[in-house]
Amino acid sequence: MDDAMGPDLISDLPQSIIESILVQLPIRDAVRTSILSSKWRYKWASITRLVFDDKCVPFSNDREVVEKSVVKFITRVLFLRQGPIHKFQITNSKLQSCPEIDQWILFLSRNDIKELVMELGEGEFFRIPSSLFNCGKLTRLDLSRCEFDPPHSFKGFVCLRSLNLHQVLISPDAIESLISRCPLLESLSLSYFDNLALTICAPNLKYLYLEGEFKDICLEDTPLLVEITIAMYMTDDIAEHFEQISNCNFVKFLGGVPNLEKLVGLIYFTKVAFCSRLFIVLIHPQRKGALMLCMANFFILFVSALS
Repeated sequence: MDDAMGPDLISDLPQSIIESILVQLPIRDAVRTSILSSKWRYKWASITRLVFDDKCVPFSNDREVVEKSVVKFITRVLFLRQGPIHKFQITNSKLQSCPEIDQWILFLSRNDIKELVMELGEGEFFRIPSSLFNCGKLTRLDLSRCEFDPPHSFKGFVCLRSLNLHQVLISPDAIESLISRCPLLESLSLSYFDNLALTICAPNLKYLYLEGEFKDICLEDTPLLVEITIAMYMTDDIAEHFEQISNCNFVKFLGGVPNLEKLVGLIYFTKVAFCSRLFIVLIHPQRKGALMLCMANFFILFVSALS
Protein backbone atom coordinates (compact mmCIF):
# COMPACT_ATOMS: atom_id res chain seq x y z
CA MET A 1 0.00 0.00 0.00
CA ASP A 2 2.92 2.37 -0.51
CA ASP A 3 1.95 5.59 -2.26
CA ALA A 4 2.77 9.29 -2.28
CA MET A 5 1.84 9.43 1.43
CA GLY A 6 4.57 6.94 2.33
CA PRO A 7 4.53 3.31 3.50
CA ASP A 8 1.51 1.87 5.31
CA LEU A 9 3.04 1.28 8.72
CA ILE A 10 -0.26 0.68 10.55
CA SER A 11 -1.28 -2.33 8.47
CA ASP A 12 2.01 -4.04 9.29
CA LEU A 13 1.58 -3.69 13.05
CA PRO A 14 1.08 -6.92 15.02
CA GLN A 15 -2.54 -8.08 15.09
CA SER A 16 -2.68 -7.67 18.88
CA ILE A 17 -1.84 -3.95 18.58
CA ILE A 18 -4.32 -3.45 15.75
CA GLU A 19 -6.98 -5.15 17.84
CA SER A 20 -6.23 -2.89 20.82
CA ILE A 21 -6.78 0.10 18.49
CA LEU A 22 -9.98 -1.26 16.94
CA VAL A 23 -11.51 -2.12 20.30
CA GLN A 24 -11.34 1.58 21.25
CA LEU A 25 -13.56 2.48 18.29
CA PRO A 26 -17.35 2.29 18.25
CA ILE A 27 -18.25 -1.12 16.80
CA ARG A 28 -19.76 0.50 13.70
CA ASP A 29 -16.49 2.28 12.89
CA ALA A 30 -14.40 -0.81 13.65
CA VAL A 31 -16.40 -2.84 11.12
CA ARG A 32 -16.12 -0.07 8.54
CA THR A 33 -12.32 -0.37 8.53
CA SER A 34 -12.92 -3.42 6.31
CA ILE A 35 -13.25 -1.07 3.31
CA LEU A 36 -9.75 0.40 3.72
CA SER A 37 -8.03 -2.33 1.75
CA SER A 38 -7.97 -6.08 1.23
CA LYS A 39 -5.53 -6.29 4.18
CA TRP A 40 -8.10 -4.68 6.46
CA ARG A 41 -11.12 -6.60 5.25
CA TYR A 42 -11.23 -8.93 8.26
CA LYS A 43 -8.95 -7.16 10.74
CA TRP A 44 -11.96 -6.23 12.87
CA ALA A 45 -13.28 -9.80 12.91
CA SER A 46 -10.94 -10.91 15.69
CA ILE A 47 -11.68 -8.17 18.25
CA THR A 48 -12.83 -9.77 21.48
CA ARG A 49 -15.02 -6.94 22.87
CA LEU A 50 -18.29 -6.17 21.10
CA VAL A 51 -20.41 -3.26 22.35
CA PHE A 52 -23.67 -2.36 20.58
CA ASP A 53 -25.17 0.93 21.77
CA ASP A 54 -27.66 3.41 20.28
CA LYS A 55 -25.05 4.60 17.78
CA CYS A 56 -24.23 1.24 16.23
CA VAL A 57 -26.63 1.88 13.29
CA PRO A 58 -27.66 5.13 11.56
CA PHE A 59 -30.30 7.21 13.35
CA SER A 60 -33.93 7.10 12.21
CA ASN A 61 -37.21 8.32 13.65
CA ASP A 62 -38.79 5.03 12.62
CA ARG A 63 -38.21 2.70 15.59
CA GLU A 64 -39.11 -0.43 13.62
CA VAL A 65 -36.53 0.39 10.93
CA VAL A 66 -33.86 1.01 13.58
CA GLU A 67 -34.67 -2.22 15.41
CA LYS A 68 -34.42 -4.28 12.22
CA SER A 69 -31.11 -2.59 11.39
CA VAL A 70 -29.72 -3.34 14.85
CA VAL A 71 -30.74 -6.99 14.69
CA LYS A 72 -29.26 -7.39 11.23
CA PHE A 73 -26.02 -5.65 12.19
CA ILE A 74 -25.48 -7.68 15.38
CA THR A 75 -26.21 -10.96 13.59
CA ARG A 76 -23.81 -10.07 10.75
CA VAL A 77 -21.03 -9.08 13.14
CA LEU A 78 -21.37 -12.22 15.23
CA PHE A 79 -21.33 -14.67 12.37
CA LEU A 80 -18.36 -13.00 10.66
CA ARG A 81 -16.39 -13.12 13.90
CA GLN A 82 -13.28 -15.25 14.28
CA GLY A 83 -12.02 -16.53 17.62
CA PRO A 84 -13.25 -16.05 21.19
CA ILE A 85 -15.55 -13.24 22.34
CA HIS A 86 -14.65 -11.96 25.80
CA LYS A 87 -17.26 -9.21 26.08
CA PHE A 88 -20.66 -8.84 24.46
CA GLN A 89 -22.74 -5.81 25.43
CA ILE A 90 -26.08 -4.54 24.14
CA THR A 91 -27.19 -1.21 25.61
CA ASN A 92 -29.66 -0.18 22.94
CA SER A 93 -32.90 1.60 23.79
CA LYS A 94 -34.43 0.82 20.38
CA LEU A 95 -33.97 -2.95 20.55
CA GLN A 96 -36.71 -5.04 22.16
CA SER A 97 -37.30 -8.73 22.64
CA CYS A 98 -36.65 -10.66 19.42
CA PRO A 99 -36.08 -14.31 18.41
CA GLU A 100 -32.51 -13.59 17.35
CA ILE A 101 -31.44 -13.14 20.99
CA ASP A 102 -31.55 -16.92 21.44
CA GLN A 103 -29.20 -17.38 18.46
CA TRP A 104 -26.81 -14.72 19.74
CA ILE A 105 -26.50 -16.20 23.22
CA LEU A 106 -26.12 -19.72 21.82
CA PHE A 107 -23.28 -18.44 19.64
CA LEU A 108 -21.66 -16.68 22.61
CA SER A 109 -21.90 -19.81 24.75
CA ARG A 110 -19.70 -21.55 22.18
CA ASN A 111 -17.12 -18.76 22.03
CA ASP A 112 -15.79 -18.43 25.59
CA ILE A 113 -17.88 -15.38 26.55
CA LYS A 114 -16.66 -13.78 29.80
CA GLU A 115 -18.72 -10.59 30.11
CA LEU A 116 -22.37 -10.41 29.04
CA VAL A 117 -24.44 -7.21 29.33
CA MET A 118 -28.02 -7.15 28.00
CA GLU A 119 -29.91 -3.86 28.46
CA LEU A 120 -32.74 -3.63 25.96
CA GLY A 121 -35.33 -0.89 25.53
CA GLU A 122 -38.81 -0.61 27.01
CA GLY A 123 -41.24 -3.25 25.84
CA GLU A 124 -41.84 -6.96 26.21
CA PHE A 125 -39.43 -8.80 28.49
CA PHE A 126 -37.25 -11.35 26.73
CA ARG A 127 -36.72 -14.84 28.10
CA ILE A 128 -33.17 -15.95 28.80
CA PRO A 129 -32.44 -19.06 26.70
CA SER A 130 -31.07 -22.21 28.31
CA SER A 131 -27.79 -21.80 26.41
CA LEU A 132 -26.78 -18.97 28.78
CA PHE A 133 -26.36 -21.51 31.58
CA ASN A 134 -23.65 -23.21 29.53
CA CYS A 135 -21.44 -20.10 29.65
CA GLY A 136 -19.02 -21.57 32.15
CA LYS A 137 -16.39 -18.81 31.81
CA LEU A 138 -18.67 -15.86 32.64
CA THR A 139 -17.07 -13.36 35.03
CA ARG A 140 -19.68 -10.61 34.64
CA LEU A 141 -23.42 -10.85 33.99
CA ASP A 142 -25.70 -7.80 33.67
CA LEU A 143 -29.32 -8.45 32.73
CA SER A 144 -32.23 -6.04 32.43
CA ARG A 145 -35.95 -6.53 31.67
CA CYS A 146 -35.91 -10.27 31.14
CA GLU A 147 -37.24 -13.58 32.49
CA PHE A 148 -34.55 -15.62 34.20
CA ASP A 149 -35.33 -19.24 35.05
CA PRO A 150 -32.28 -21.46 35.68
CA PRO A 151 -32.85 -25.16 34.93
CA HIS A 152 -32.70 -27.67 37.79
CA SER A 153 -29.50 -29.10 36.34
CA PHE A 154 -27.74 -25.72 36.55
CA LYS A 155 -24.62 -25.95 38.74
CA GLY A 156 -23.83 -22.23 38.83
CA PHE A 157 -21.36 -19.81 37.25
CA VAL A 158 -18.13 -20.88 38.91
CA CYS A 159 -16.09 -17.94 37.52
CA LEU A 160 -18.68 -15.17 37.99
CA ARG A 161 -17.45 -12.14 39.97
CA SER A 162 -20.10 -9.52 39.16
CA LEU A 163 -23.88 -10.03 38.95
CA ASN A 164 -26.34 -7.22 38.15
CA LEU A 165 -30.07 -7.98 37.79
CA HIS A 166 -32.34 -5.03 36.97
CA GLN A 167 -36.10 -5.55 36.55
CA VAL A 168 -35.59 -9.27 36.13
CA LEU A 169 -38.44 -11.75 36.61
CA ILE A 170 -36.98 -14.47 38.80
CA SER A 171 -38.25 -16.35 41.84
CA PRO A 172 -36.71 -15.64 45.28
CA ASP A 173 -35.53 -19.25 45.55
CA ALA A 174 -33.83 -18.98 42.15
CA ILE A 175 -32.03 -15.77 43.20
CA GLU A 176 -30.72 -17.32 46.40
CA SER A 177 -29.68 -20.48 44.58
CA LEU A 178 -27.94 -18.48 41.85
CA ILE A 179 -25.98 -16.39 44.35
CA SER A 180 -24.91 -19.41 46.40
CA ARG A 181 -23.71 -21.18 43.24
CA CYS A 182 -21.35 -18.37 42.26
CA PRO A 183 -18.50 -19.03 44.70
CA LEU A 184 -16.26 -16.19 43.44
CA LEU A 185 -18.98 -13.51 43.42
CA GLU A 186 -17.60 -10.15 44.63
CA SER A 187 -20.21 -7.63 43.46
CA LEU A 188 -24.00 -8.10 43.58
CA SER A 189 -26.66 -5.62 42.44
CA LEU A 190 -30.39 -6.35 42.57
CA SER A 191 -32.81 -3.58 41.59
CA TYR A 192 -36.57 -3.17 41.12
CA PHE A 193 -37.67 -6.22 43.08
CA ASP A 194 -41.00 -6.28 44.96
CA ASN A 195 -41.75 -7.73 48.40
CA LEU A 196 -38.60 -9.81 48.37
CA ALA A 197 -37.31 -11.71 51.40
CA LEU A 198 -33.73 -12.58 50.61
CA THR A 199 -31.01 -14.65 52.23
CA ILE A 200 -27.57 -13.98 50.77
CA CYS A 201 -24.85 -16.57 51.07
CA ALA A 202 -21.72 -15.35 49.27
CA PRO A 203 -18.40 -15.85 51.09
CA ASN A 204 -16.39 -13.66 48.67
CA LEU A 205 -18.93 -10.84 48.30
CA LYS A 206 -17.46 -7.36 48.82
CA TYR A 207 -20.03 -4.95 47.33
CA LEU A 208 -23.81 -5.21 47.69
CA TYR A 209 -26.44 -2.95 46.11
CA LEU A 210 -30.15 -3.54 46.71
CA GLU A 211 -33.02 -1.43 45.36
CA GLY A 212 -36.74 -2.11 45.65
CA GLU A 213 -39.25 -3.42 48.19
CA PHE A 214 -37.45 -5.85 50.47
CA LYS A 215 -39.37 -7.45 53.33
CA ASP A 216 -36.32 -9.07 54.84
CA ILE A 217 -32.61 -9.25 54.13
CA CYS A 218 -30.40 -11.86 55.76
CA LEU A 219 -26.64 -11.91 55.30
CA GLU A 220 -25.81 -15.50 56.14
CA ASP A 221 -22.21 -15.90 54.96
CA THR A 222 -20.72 -12.60 53.81
CA PRO A 223 -17.57 -12.06 55.91
CA LEU A 224 -15.76 -9.97 53.26
CA LEU A 225 -18.47 -7.35 52.65
CA VAL A 226 -16.99 -3.84 52.80
CA GLU A 227 -19.78 -1.76 51.25
CA ILE A 228 -23.59 -2.00 51.33
CA THR A 229 -25.99 0.31 49.51
CA ILE A 230 -29.72 -0.15 50.06
CA ALA A 231 -32.45 1.88 48.34
CA MET A 232 -35.79 0.81 49.79
CA TYR A 233 -39.32 1.71 48.74
CA MET A 234 -41.48 1.67 51.86
CA THR A 235 -45.10 0.71 51.27
CA ASP A 236 -47.46 0.67 54.26
CA ASP A 237 -47.06 -3.09 54.74
CA ILE A 238 -43.27 -3.04 54.59
CA ALA A 239 -43.00 0.01 56.88
CA GLU A 240 -45.21 -1.75 59.44
CA HIS A 241 -43.02 -4.84 59.19
CA PHE A 242 -39.87 -2.82 59.87
CA GLU A 243 -41.48 -0.99 62.81
CA GLN A 244 -41.76 -4.35 64.54
CA ILE A 245 -38.07 -5.17 64.12
CA SER A 246 -36.07 -4.80 67.34
CA ASN A 247 -32.71 -3.11 67.64
CA CYS A 248 -30.95 -6.38 68.27
CA ASN A 249 -32.15 -7.80 64.91
CA PHE A 250 -30.61 -4.90 63.01
CA VAL A 251 -27.40 -5.18 64.97
CA LYS A 252 -27.41 -8.89 64.18
CA PHE A 253 -27.79 -8.02 60.50
CA LEU A 254 -24.71 -5.79 60.57
CA GLY A 255 -22.90 -8.16 62.91
CA GLY A 256 -22.64 -10.64 60.06
CA VAL A 257 -20.35 -8.27 58.16
CA PRO A 258 -17.27 -7.76 60.36
CA ASN A 259 -15.30 -5.91 57.68
CA LEU A 260 -18.02 -3.44 56.70
CA GLU A 261 -16.58 0.02 55.96
CA LYS A 262 -19.48 1.87 54.36
CA LEU A 263 -23.27 1.65 54.62
CA VAL A 264 -25.43 3.84 52.38
CA GLY A 265 -29.21 3.85 52.66
CA LEU A 266 -31.89 5.61 50.64
CA ILE A 267 -35.49 5.20 51.83
CA TYR A 268 -38.58 6.27 49.89
CA PHE A 269 -41.86 6.41 51.79
CA THR A 270 -44.88 6.01 49.53
CA LYS A 271 -47.17 7.06 52.37
CA VAL A 272 -45.76 10.59 52.41
CA ALA A 273 -45.72 12.15 48.97
CA PHE A 274 -42.28 12.99 47.59
CA CYS A 275 -40.57 12.12 50.85
CA SER A 276 -37.16 10.50 50.89
CA ARG A 277 -34.12 10.43 53.15
CA LEU A 278 -30.50 9.51 52.69
CA PHE A 279 -28.19 8.23 55.37
CA ILE A 280 -24.54 7.35 55.03
CA VAL A 281 -22.60 5.57 57.74
CA LEU A 282 -18.84 5.15 57.64
CA ILE A 283 -17.94 2.47 60.15
CA HIS A 284 -14.74 2.85 62.12
CA PRO A 285 -13.12 -0.55 62.77
CA GLN A 286 -12.62 0.12 66.49
CA ARG A 287 -16.10 1.56 67.12
CA LYS A 288 -18.16 -0.82 64.98
CA GLY A 289 -20.42 -2.07 67.79
CA ALA A 290 -21.42 1.42 68.94
CA LEU A 291 -22.13 2.61 65.41
CA MET A 292 -24.26 -0.44 64.61
CA LEU A 293 -26.45 0.19 67.66
CA CYS A 294 -26.76 3.89 66.77
CA MET A 295 -27.67 2.94 63.22
CA ALA A 296 -30.37 0.55 64.43
CA ASN A 297 -32.02 3.22 66.60
CA PHE A 298 -31.91 5.78 63.80
CA PHE A 299 -33.43 3.42 61.25
CA ILE A 300 -36.38 2.34 63.40
CA LEU A 301 -37.19 5.81 64.74
CA PHE A 302 -37.04 7.20 61.23
CA VAL A 303 -39.67 4.75 59.98
CA SER A 304 -41.93 5.40 62.96
CA ALA A 305 -41.76 9.16 62.67
CA LEU A 306 -43.23 9.21 59.15
CA SER A 307 -45.77 6.39 59.44
